[in-house]
Amino acid sequence: MRLITDWFKRTFSDPQIVLLSLILLLSFGVILGLGDILAPVLASAVIAYLLEDIAAWLDQRRVPRWLTASLAFVLFALCLTVVLFGLLPLLSRQVTQLIQQLPSMLSLGQQALMALPERYPEMISSAQIQELLELIRQEVVNLGQQVVSISLASVFGVLTLMMYLVLMPLLVFFFIKDKRKITIWFSRFMPTERRLVTHVWTEVDKQVTNYMYGKFCEILIVWAVSFIVFVSFGLQYAMLLAVLVGVSVLIPFLGATLVTIPVLLVAWVQWGWGPEFIWLATAYFVIQVLDGNVLVPVLFSEAVNLHPVAIIVAILVFGGLLGFWGVFFAIPLATLIHAIFNAWPQSAITGVRLSSDHTGS
Repeated sequence: MRLITDWFKRTFSDPQIVLLSLILLLSFGVILGLGDILAPVLASAVIAYLLEDIAAWLDQRRVPRWLTASLAFVLFALCLTVVLFGLLPLLSRQVTQLIQQLPSMLSLGQQALMALPERYPEMISSAQIQELLELIRQEVVNLGQQVVSISLASVFGVLTLMMYLVLMPLLVFFFIKDKRKITIWFSRFMPTERRLVTHVWTEVDKQVTNYMYGKFCEILIVWAVSFIVFVSFGLQYAMLLAVLVGVSVLIPFLGATLVTIPVLLVAWVQWGWGPEFIWLATAYFVIQVLDGNVLVPVLFSEAVNLHPVAIIVAILVFGGLLGFWGVFFAIPLATLIHAIFNAWPQSAITGVRLSSDHTGS
């Protein structure tokens, strides 16, 4: 107990560590407690943060901040328009078609499963197949109930979405335009001596910026290449599956595994075990190999350097706490914790050395 007390006194005797701890606790408290309410504000702040490098580049060329913010507003509004009126209707149609085809897909799957005991009687029995089919039926019923509940809540979802579409472009505009005013306002509540916070922020800012830009480019490239491959093979629901493949890169190691199931399932239902299925599966796995071994090293050469175990743990922890956004920001948050762990002991050791030097003098 005394060791813990001594460590606590030695560590938190440094005002900068106390300041960093308070900032982290307050930030996580706001996200966990008010995350749903402040979602458009937080999302707009992230978008403005990603556009800040472009704004800084325009500042160097003496472009007024109001004009930079206006350009960002127009660009963001155009992207939203393309997504809302171009991409979402197509995805909605393909999701509807896929749901309508689910009964026939389940029937084909049932026939394939029922043939297994005849082919491999020593490995699997008819009773096991019946249990598996009953489990699948229960899951389908549960999925149908969830779809009904989602449709009942869709009215409120549409109203919320409309509010976000109005607020977010305006928030991005003001975050970029008044960045200096907002920074000065926040600095009024910060002590003048904040070297540790500045050190952690500098390290996290560089790595997270590289990661976010790299991940955005990776999603677009994998999405576009997958769509071209799927369309060239004539695969059904090409855009929907390509979007899933592109978004799957947000979840390292796990996303590619999960999205492989619907891609191969749709291909098998469409073609069976024919040559088209084999060629499409081969092309899909080539995309995954090139993404992991060529694209990722090129895009993330200067980005975060975390162990795969740390990445998986971060996805599980932050995904469980914050849902989708926790998965999306798992690696940036893990980078923040990594930077704190790197800076924290050094600050504590420096404080001990300084105190011992003063005592000796």
